[in-house]
Amino acid sequence: MAAPERAGPGDAAAAALDELSRNLSYWAPGAGNGSLSGAWYRRNQIHFFGALLGILGNVVISISLNIQKYSHLLSAQREHPRPYFKSVLWWVGVLLMAVGETGNFAAYGFAPVAVIAPLGCVSVAGSAIFSVMFLKENLRASDILGMTLAIAGTYLLVNFAPNITQAVSARSVQYYFVGWQFLIYVILEILIFCILLYFHKRKGMKHIVILLTLVALLASLTVISVKAVSGMITFSVMDKMQLTYPIFYVMFIIMIASCVFQVKFLNQATKLYNTTAVVPVNHIFFTTSAIIAGIIFYQEFLGAAFLTIFIYLFGCFLSFLGVVLVTRNREKEHLQQSIIDFGSIPGKQMLDKIQPDSNGLSYGTLPDGSDSTKSQSGEKKEV
Repeated sequence: MAAPERAGPGDAAAAALDELSRNLSYWAPGAGNGSLSGAWYRRNQIHFFGALLGILGNVVISISLNIQKYSHLLSAQREHPRPYFKSVLWWVGVLLMAVGETGNFAAYGFAPVAVIAPLGCVSVAGSAIFSVMFLKENLRASDILGMTLAIAGTYLLVNFAPNITQAVSARSVQYYFVGWQFLIYVILEILIFCILLYFHKRKGMKHIVILLTLVALLASLTVISVKAVSGMITFSVMDKMQLTYPIFYVMFIIMIASCVFQVKFLNQATKLYNTTAVVPVNHIFFTTSAIIAGIIFYQEFLGAAFLTIFIYLFGCFLSFLGVVLVTRNREKEHLQQSIIDFGSIPGKQMLDKIQPDSNGLSYGTLPDGSDSTKSQSGEKKEV
């Protein structure tokens, strides 16, 4: 009997290329690992449904944000503004926000983390579109390019993400929870979190990278627990009740606690830095952290071809670049720096103007930086 032939590197490369060709052939009857072919739809309808839920959820979130902002603008234009919580339009935005977040939560029960987590770029791109409709903002060339890249990246993410079918039951979550990969990951994450927290609290370091890294480390636990809770609820509805297992409530507590502290550090970042800096950096850090968490905890890329992983990561890069282009310099175009002219104030005569100092703690400084003013006679008077 002849010995079986061993597959060499050339055979592996040829197999990967065949896999890629199947991935890009629509409605072809091939196996298609991570393809959008007809076979992909037939075998992975649940994953496609989860991705669709995630996309729709993020679109609804972008609509809700614009509606809430529009209600604030309407209130500010009134002669006697009412509190925002008395506006029907604001409550419509809040309701839509709840619907969108519910869609995102449910999406984790049907599709892998690697599919759902990067779809946050849809919310950013959608906000740019709906701001033209609701807020009458201008659609810039960078917005169009950014939305195009985000859509292309989303296509590649959904197309080449792992299509491993996972029934997230209580027993599977328990198995992953005590696995050595996750235990090492949690120990390293806690160590890094404590070091960053020490520099943030004791040393007073409030750099955007430190704050958003803290957010990302918490977000990885949020994503793991959200998928576990959503998956066990989905499994309970479709197969067998899982809500009686203690691991469900352990994951639920982790989900709530990580969300609360995540919002706390994110609010600190938004207070210290512009939204145009916080949104893209947070999206990149959150998505990267979520993908790593999905790889380690749920082993989502186990057995995936190298070419598939490469194109998936390229899709992530396109979505990141799209978010950066959409958010770049957006606030600077709408915020006008105010200048106070003391010449228009009764009893004051000055030719100079005071410009707000963005780098200092005081509101403004004189052009020559002195702490004195000149009277009409030209004599210097100490302030």
